[in-house]
Amino acid sequence: MAFQIFLVGIGGFMGSVFRFLLSGFVHRMVPLAEFPLGTLAVNVLGCLLIGVLNGLSETRQIIGPDLRIFLMIGMLGGFTTFSTFGSETLALIRDAALVQAMANVTVQVFFGLIAVWLGDMLGRVV
Repeated sequence: MAFQIFLVGIGGFMGSVFRFLLSGFVHRMVPLAEFPLGTLAVNVLGCLLIGVLNGLSETRQIIGPDLRIFLMIGMLGGFTTFSTFGSETLALIRDAALVQAMANVTVQVFFGLIAVWLGDMLGRVV
């Protein structure tokens, strides 16, 4: 268990650094964008990568449990949790749990935005 925590921590550190670098690169390439293109790039790339890794690990079993923890929970978790959200939603769709998948999308986005708004309000009054 301690080794797996270490893998998640190191992967999370690396993913966070990559997120910072990629987002900054995109913002430097398109400095006047009125849309958060850096975040979009990170989220879409993270979703693509978690999909590839999930497909490889499920169909070819070439990614062992420790590497999966390091890459998918650690690195991609540090890079973007949106990738996990996308992967879990796709798993629900694959399991024909369409109502749960749509509920996941709706609830995550709605409550995420509400939480950011509440946090912003709290931060302004504290």
